[in-house]
Amino acid sequence: VQLVESGGGLVQVGGSLKLSCSISGFTYGDYAIIWFRQAPGKEREGVSCVSSTDGGTFYAGSVKGRFTMSEDRAGNTVYLQMNNLRPEDTAVYYCATKTKKYYREKLCVVSNGELFYFMDSSGKGTLVTVSS
Repeated sequence: VQLVESGGGLVQVGGSLKLSCSISGFTYGDYAIIWFRQAPGKEREGVSCVSSTDGGTFYAGSVKGRFTMSEDRAGNTVYLQMNNLRPEDTAVYYCATKTKKYYREKLCVVSNGELFYFMDSSGKGTLVTVSS
């Protein structure tokens, strides 16, 4: 599986960016596709997750209402539309895939505003910098 992210860049506070993730070699069965990010000196953070088995698209509390994840299955591409960007959104953004392996396995879970996810493969990321 290969994933290639693009669309990052420098944007001012309140601005918008749309990230793309091109996916190849992935078999769409019971799956999840995830966007996560990592800011300098911080741990990885789940941003959004779409699951074919968990009932839709899930967002971390920190981005809900500002970010929208979408899929273009025909084009094997997922997108992350990011609006009203804040300095704390500055990070390298990655996309990842996960295939469900067990009957009771949950692929995307939100608890107390935090998005929990699992992944099999991820890309190299694209840098988003939000300047104030």
